[in-house]
Amino acid sequence: MKTALIIPAYRPGMELLELLARFRDDADFQPVVVDDGSGPAFDEIFEAASNDAALLRHEVNLGKGVAIKDAIRYALNELPECDLAITADADGQHRYEDILRVRDAALSRPNALVLGGRRFDGNVPLRSRWGNAITRRVFAVASGRKIYDTQTGLRAFGRAAMERFVNVPGERYEYETNVLLEAAQSGMEFVELPIQTVYLNENSSSHFHPFRDSLKIYLCILKFGMSSLLAAAIDYILVLSISALTRGLAPAASLAVSVVGARLVSATVNFCVNRSVVFKGDETLGRALAKYAALAACILTVNYALMHLLTIALGWPLPLAKLLVELLLFTVSFTVQGKFVYRGKGRNA
Repeated sequence: MKTALIIPAYRPGMELLELLARFRDDADFQPVVVDDGSGPAFDEIFEAASNDAALLRHEVNLGKGVAIKDAIRYALNELPECDLAITADADGQHRYEDILRVRDAALSRPNALVLGGRRFDGNVPLRSRWGNAITRRVFAVASGRKIYDTQTGLRAFGRAAMERFVNVPGERYEYETNVLLEAAQSGMEFVELPIQTVYLNENSSSHFHPFRDSLKIYLCILKFGMSSLLAAAIDYILVLSISALTRGLAPAASLAVSVVGARLVSATVNFCVNRSVVFKGDETLGRALAKYAALAACILTVNYALMHLLTIALGWPLPLAKLLVELLLFTVSFTVQGKFVYRGKGRNA
């Protein structure tokens, strides 16, 4: 069984050639290098790379996701002998020995997604350490699966997965996160092997844009935020409106009617949007609805208790109290929905 070694490269250094040289005499690997619009200044490096690899070239920089998908498409169409694919970075972060270990694990688990997971010990740039820590937690909530290194570029997968991953959306770094979400949602097994954490010159060769690419990677939590904002806006308006219509009731009764009535409408909207757009979990509609109803009831109880404390006991204005309570409950709702409401037991890892 041969393996397509996919290496997307944008303005690479000599580390690319050094990595390819290690595979020069290994008949089990077919390297595929993608020049992602590096420009004429890097022609010499890519000409040398073409001696040891199939070379694909983009005239302009299209992004890491596009480069990987083009290489996968090339492997599917031109390399029928390759039943496995491994993606690796061109900047020297992935050692030859670790690539072999990931390949060996994939050979024994051809239906799994095998990941080379860094442990971020030693001299690791702060932005990389914190970036991975945040992404790890967001991914666990969004997918219901636990992976230590969600941003690793060292991944191995079989031909069936290649056919799925070539159609996963994403042009740049967000593509790699989308692949993990696709694999999790399809029930694919994850195997994570610890590999050495290598950062050369404080990771100066990385083309990861901290703000732009992080926004794309955290799209899931942004979508949840928009869904929650929509539900909160509906809830906020209805609480104030129903409260105005029930002024003749006792304060506690008016508050109860307002909070419960508004929550019934906003929770229905929130459930529908989160299930179909944000989490896209594998839980059945009935079970997801039952778990969401239990969560909504708990949040409603806490919501009313806090509102009663702030508005009636402490005399806070209703608009200010409502805003504070919604902010406090946002994180709780996101975590519980992502991990429990939309995830069936069979696919949690």
